[in-house]
Amino acid sequence: MPAEAAPPPRRAASAGVAEAVGAPAVAMAATFLAFGAAVREAGLPIGWALAASWGVYGMPGQIVLVQHATAGAAGVLPAVLGAVAVNARFLPMAIALAPMLAAPRRPRAWSLLGAPFVAITPWAAAMRALPGIAPPGRLPWFLGFGLTSWLIAGAAAAAGHAVAGLLDPATRAALVFANPLYFALLLAADLGRPGVRGALLGGALAAPLALALPAAWGLLAAGLAGGTTAFLLGRGTRRRG
Repeated sequence: MPAEAAPPPRRAASAGVAEAVGAPAVAMAATFLAFGAAVREAGLPIGWALAASWGVYGMPGQIVLVQHATAGAAGVLPAVLGAVAVNARFLPMAIALAPMLAAPRRPRAWSLLGAPFVAITPWAAAMRALPGIAPPGRLPWFLGFGLTSWLIAGAAAAAGHAVAGLLDPATRAALVFANPLYFALLLAADLGRPGVRGALLGGALAAPLALALPAAWGLLAAGLAGGTTAFLLGRGTRRRG
């Protein structure tokens, strides 16, 4: 898709906000609502829910923190290491996104402003939307989308903490998967794009690793194996083409 004329930064940011408050907001709110309820069930205060949501900003890492937080001082190191390991998947996502946020006559370091907001939903939305936006408007768009999503996540976690008694365990478990399901639907809608089919196949083949290995390492191992498989499949397809 060719890039459009560069919109003013404020208009680009407003477009990002408008995009974030649609279906992405519903998916994120559902997942973080369940997380807030889980935090309260673990006996942790609302401040902890907000700190985990806004500081970690990745549901698998947040769940690892919840699992270890009740162990007291002995659980601090495993919790931190587990959250870091699980959220390491954001590094390649940030590397893929950073060049798209750069613009002529703007210091490359400005792209780092978007780093705190790299998560599954903002990243997926950005990879779909940014190619159609002129380079000067991409960073404002992503900041508008990312900041809005980040605030929604915290607000939903606080709400979940407040209404924890109204959500039974089965409901919380279902809500946690709302955001991954939304991400899966985005991928399904893009099956025609190069590399997406390979990514889905690689992820499906590697998914059993996430169940077979400890929670702190299973997702990281599955992502590494699935991503490597997708890369090899994509390279083989390009060679045949």
